[in-house]
Parts: sequence; structure tokens; C-alpha cells
Amino acid sequence: MTDTIYSETADIESSTDAYADRFRGATGEWMLATQERITLEYIASSDGSTVLDVGGGHGQLTRPLCKKGYDVTVLGSDASCRKRIADLAENGHCTFVVGDVIHLPFEDRSFDTVISFRMLTHCGAWPQLVAELCRVARQAVVVDYPTKQSLNAIAPMLFAAKKNLEGNTRPWRLFRHAEVLSAFEANGFPGMARRGQFFLPMVMHRALRCRGLSNGMERICAALGLTRAWGSPVILKATRREGDS
Repeated sequence: MTDTIYSETADIESSTDAYADRFRGATGEWMLATQERITLEYIASSDGSTVLDVGGGHGQLTRPLCKKGYDVTVLGSDASCRKRIADLAENGHCTFVVGDVIHLPFEDRSFDTVISFRMLTHCGAWPQLVAELCRVARQAVVVDYPTKQSLNAIAPMLFAAKKNLEGNTRPWRLFRHAEVLSAFEANGFPGMARRGQFFLPMVMHRALRCRGLSNGMERICAALGLTRAWGSPVILKATRREGDS
């Protein structure tokens, strides 16, 4: 790892092998598949082929985006964030750039779509992160965030258990939908679509370690409308104000 001078570097940890271990096994694969399906649907619903993945060194979305033929650039806070996507970068399937996530080294509207996952919840300067994501996006921004308007409201009480299970859990911020939507609207992105991924806390699914049981319970929750109303983490797609070219 190189020395970094940036104040917001949450992606350094999420780009490590230790972080990836959280998603190993059938349950982890199921969680990532849910995230991938929703995100790819949102990106496909916009025109354009260029995607910037801010803090995407974890590779959770860069790999499927490359497979779909998108022109992907990944920005990491440190050269070490390239490790898990090194094969993609070396083979020319994506471009990796080191830079500051809250002072992105790109011109305005450089990419059709900008995504950032595992970032808002750990970024102290998250409004500035949102502003930068919007600045460099031509059409849309897609992010994820955990919401307190869900069973995640009890997350602080589960922190010790979560840390014991995962080993490298960091403190995180829970959001109200309104504050996230307001931040995007303030930056000219009022068009909103959002979808909760799970009704039950992810730590519960990790503890169960049974993909079939977790999938079954989540299907029931979705059928009852619980996930639509109180699902988390949320995947949000914000689109630029119509006519703002």
C-alpha cells in the first residue's frame, strides 16, 4: 500500500481479501447476486456505455459490468485498491485510477453513469461524495446505503455480534431516505428510483449460513411488501434533471 494523503479512504478496506471473505460461500454469493441484478437493471435502463465505479476495488460490480461490455473505469484511494481487479486492468477490460473520492480527478460529465457501493455509509464527507458523483455523471448515479427506516434501526444493538461474526466490521452510518434524496436533488439529480435488497438484516443471513432458507424468507418478505417498504441496504438510481444538458 502506498501512503495516501486523502481524508476519505473507506474503499481501501473494502478492496481487501479480508473484506471479500464476508461474501464467500453460497449465502455471500446470493447476496452479491441480488446486488448485481438490481444494479445492472438500473444501469441498463440508461443510455451510454461508460461507467465510473468510485471505490470499486472490491470488484463486486466491476466484473459483471466488464462482462456486459461496458467501458469501466475504477477509482481507488490507493494503489492497493487495484489488487482484486488487477487481472481486469492488466487485460484491458477496465481502467484503474488512483484519486481522491471527494475530489474526483475527472472533468464534469465524463461518464454516462457513475456508481459507488460500500462508500456512503463509511464516508464522513458523504454530501461532498454525492456532489462529486453527480458532477462527473452525464446521465445517472447509482449508489447503495443502509437506511434506518428498516430493521437496520436495531443495527447498533447488533454491532458487537456483527463484529464477532465478521471480524473486521467498521462503524457505519444509517440514513433516512429524505436526506439522501435531498443531497442528490441539490446537485441536479431529482429523478429517483430505489429498491431495498433485503428485509432481514444481512448479519442474520450470514449467521444462518443457509442460502436456501435465507432466499425463502426473503421471498416471503418481498411477497408481503415488506422489502419494498423497509428493505435495506437500498440501491438508489438518481438521474440528471431533464433538459439539463
